[in-house]
Amino acid sequence: MGLLRLLLIVVLASVTRGACGAEIVGNSSEGLLEFSVGKFRYLELKKPFPEEAILRHISSNVTFVIFQIHSQYQNTTISFSETLLPNASETGTDKGLVSILRPEQSMCTWHLETLDPEPVQNVAIPLSYSESDPIPGGCNLEFDVDIDPNIYLEYNFFETTIKFAPANLGYARGADPPSCDVKMGPDSRWRLQYDVYQYFLPENDLTEEVLLRHLQRMAEVPQVQANAVKVVTLTADDKTSVSFSSLRGQGVIYNVIVRDPFLNTSTAYVPTHTYACSFEAEEGNCSSLGRVSTKVFFTLFALLGLFICFFGHRFWKTELFFIGFIFMGFFFYILITRLTPIKYDVRLIVTAIAGSIGGIFLVAAWWRFGVLTLCMLCVGLVLGFLVASVAFFTPLGNLKIFRVDAVFWVTFSCIAIFIPVVFMGCLRILNILSCGFIGSYSVVLAVDSYLYTSLSYITLNILRRALHVDFRRAFVNVPFQTNDFIVLAVWGMLAVSGITLQIRRERGRPFFPPHPYKLWKRERERRVTNILDPSYHIPPLRERLFSRLAQIEGLFQKEQPAGERTPLLL
Repeated sequence: MGLLRLLLIVVLASVTRGACGAEIVGNSSEGLLEFSVGKFRYLELKKPFPEEAILRHISSNVTFVIFQIHSQYQNTTISFSETLLPNASETGTDKGLVSILRPEQSMCTWHLETLDPEPVQNVAIPLSYSESDPIPGGCNLEFDVDIDPNIYLEYNFFETTIKFAPANLGYARGADPPSCDVKMGPDSRWRLQYDVYQYFLPENDLTEEVLLRHLQRMAEVPQVQANAVKVVTLTADDKTSVSFSSLRGQGVIYNVIVRDPFLNTSTAYVPTHTYACSFEAEEGNCSSLGRVSTKVFFTLFALLGLFICFFGHRFWKTELFFIGFIFMGFFFYILITRLTPIKYDVRLIVTAIAGSIGGIFLVAAWWRFGVLTLCMLCVGLVLGFLVASVAFFTPLGNLKIFRVDAVFWVTFSCIAIFIPVVFMGCLRILNILSCGFIGSYSVVLAVDSYLYTSLSYITLNILRRALHVDFRRAFVNVPFQTNDFIVLAVWGMLAVSGITLQIRRERGRPFFPPHPYKLWKRERERRVTNILDPSYHIPPLRERLFSRLAQIEGLFQKEQPAGERTPLLL
């Protein structure tokens, strides 16, 4: 019994050290998938038929090999042996294993399989590295595999977070690996740096072929540096975790390059991808992201916004309703989302009702009190909110200082307040600008409910920041591709057209309509004192109501018979 236990420990130790599978002498047998270093190969895996991948003729200056395999959403398992062990196998859509080579070793094998009932399309590649290259995941203490080159990804509606294990310095074949945490000097793994890269797939394209083709641009160091955008550089003292804003329905590939600045060498981790949605969910999957309630809400909102864009200044009360709707709806949505667990559709209906009440209240306040400055302050703040959102939509929003909530919200509020303050001397220009930009942006939001566009995240990122505390640590990068340029051109065209039309039409007219309550009161007094005015002879409202009720009551009375109704005298 003790001998068997000792034998088992020896076998596990040889596997978990990350060595390749046993070398095969002679010609390859049937069922083996031949691979070449640095060359991708497409393959299809089926549930009852595992495959074995083999890499031959490995150069003597290669000290370790990373074999990685990718699929779109179906899981694939890669292992060093046919028997799946937790510390010698990985299962997922983007997985890889590091094989540490023994002296004189020139061949490696890996076992591939899937438990999915449907066939899985994959692309795989082995990459070789020398003893001067850092080993990704070589100082792993968190995940199952001893040397783990994988990037682990989690997402929700607000943010997408990637995690990876720290790397270790490279070493020659047969040598002992450098210790990870014994010393922290320049000759230890603490000198390594990590560059995090982000790559966007084409918008509105969820096809498997496109993903597997673009993943090939994110596997090797030169290709990653040439095609992707470097988001941040981490040192060994930083936490190996980075958060990004989630882009539902938009494909994104992430990768990390670990660099050794002393030796000027680098190694890429295994890239990972996400669409921030599920392909297999019955409701709200990647193929049907837009809810019916969202489409109805933003379509009606865009129709009203389009009217405001071209006619808002002329129809002043309608514009006030539009601004009040935005004001009340935005804050009420944040309130009920943070305090109640009600479903999204119900939340949207309640927000529409609350926004309508806010719009009616602002119109009623103008009608009764006629305080132009107060109304224009609301209009200017909404325009300032949009301007501040655009400012933080740029790379300015990714500055480290704005991850502090107090700094972010104070800066955001200052920008929003700055707009109405600057234009207080020319209120009509402020109002027309607000109508043009805000009204036309509502069209952008409506387009996003049917077709993905990054411009909707101008305001959505601010809403997420208000709803989710951890969103402050997320990088808010978004793709800017053909669809976004078209939508941006439409937004600009509508804004410029609406502003130009209203400025030309309002030339020579009063800046704003007079106080409605004073007009109504003056008209009422005129009717009372002017007996020649036909409206003077109109009965008061109370008498007219009683008269109308009497007419309605008469419709339900029984008709009296005609003829003599008194008794005859005898």
